Amino acid sequence: MELSLSVKSVKLFFSEIYKVLKGKDTKVTEIWIGFSEINFFKYNDEPEIIDYLYNFESISIQKGNYKNYIVIDKIIFIVESIQILEEDIGNLSLLVDFNGFEALVEEILIRNNYKTIRNFRFSDQSNYKSKTSQQRYEIDVIGISKHQILLIDAKQWKNKDCWSAMNKAANQQYQRALALQLNPEIFSSMVQNILGISKSIEKRLPFVMIPVMVSLEQNHVKFNEHNIPLVSIYQLNSFLQELTINDSYFKTIKIKKLFIQKQLSDFYSIC
Repeated sequence: MELSLSVKSVKLFFSEIYKVLKGKDTKVTEIWIGFSEINFFKYNDEPEIIDYLYNFESISIQKGNYKNYIVIDKIIFIVESIQILEEDIGNLSLLVDFNGFEALVEEILIRNNYKTIRNFRFSDQSNYKSKTSQQRYEIDVIGISKHQILLIDAKQWKNKDCWSAMNKAANQQYQRALALQLNPEIFSSMVQNILGISKSIEKRLPFVMIPVMVSLEQNHVKFNEHNIPLVSIYQLNSFLQELTINDSYFKTIKIKKLFIQKQLSDFYSIC
């Protein structure tokens, strides 16, 4: 049977892949499956299947144990499935654990032309730590576009999670932004690590840091008590596209100066 790229056929194929992925470990974001595991391909030979799979960004062919396997990138599959399946991004997000959810948020930023980094850790070297008793911080996802820097705390929280918990988490995210502001050398290194070392970075000044919460809650963009945006994963794409128009409503921190380094080794953690 000839494999079709019709809307109906592709939807049927993705629906079967989705069912397979729902039975896999959420901690694993790259899934290997045999050709025989996909009923959609039962009447096709391997060369036909391979040619068909080249049409999908989330699916590749890799060799293991002397035979070919279908390899699915869950994060890219979720992004592709938003346009193909009737399942919404909230349900699709349940294919991954919290680390995968952070990766999904990062992927959405990348597709909106952000330069990104995940799980950025730093030690507070200012006097600010004496006020908070916190010396080390971690930011789930950081995205930079032009002069805007999003500091995202990604939570797989749903409607059942109470407002007070989300409000508190948003305030903690703002504290992380303040800690970055008060550690200018760490901030500068972070920016250069994401954008690359170039004096042209200074043309983007002043940078505007925007602490953001992203969750599975189904709602339009809301704010916590200090105007930290609470963004549903359902609304993240539109939030990014409209950010320049709406950023005046958000709690932000301006950075007017950078320490430009001549050399910077690769790092994802500053101790």
